Amino acid sequence: MQNSSSTRQEQINHKGKSRHSKNYVEKRGKIKISNLLSQRPKEANERTRFGDFEADTIVGLMDSKTVAQAMIKLLRNQPLCSITPDRAKEFSDHKLVTKELGVEFYFPPPHHPWEGGTNENTKGLLREYFPKGYDFNDLSEKTLEAVVEQLNKRPRKCLGYKSPWEVCFSKSLHFI
Repeated sequence: MQNSSSTRQEQINHKGKSRHSKNYVEKRGKIKISNLLSQRPKEANERTRFGDFEADTIVGLMDSKTVAQAMIKLLRNQPLCSITPDRAKEFSDHKLVTKELGVEFYFPPPHHPWEGGTNENTKGLLREYFPKGYDFNDLSEKTLEAVVEQLNKRPRKCLGYKSPWEVCFSKSLHFI
């Protein structure tokens, strides 16, 4: 009996056993999603209305209950149309947020977090100020507010080169 080189390598790496049975279904880390990103309203995709939020965390090891409770607290009195997070486990209690706030969640396909768009770009911008592993316990409110102001006044291609601040307040900033 001959084995192909890839099968032989798999057997070596897994001590002679194949990694999964033929009908194996991955269950680790999967969350039940409510809506696919392809079902998200056109206005959310085009960023033409306030109230379509994207969500992600930059602090590691966040549990889903804490994230859901924080979202409910922070978004309770905001205009809400949709929320688009990635498929991370910290968003597995999204149905609690939907129940409390009446807002639908839209998830990108598996392994496609960049389809959220603004979310991944903003996370990259935040990493310029707070590198991976940054201890947020040492962050003052004043410093955080200054970073938020800088990011909100930074022009974005997806907003027609206007800043989020300009779009939100319908006023122009003049950059020199």
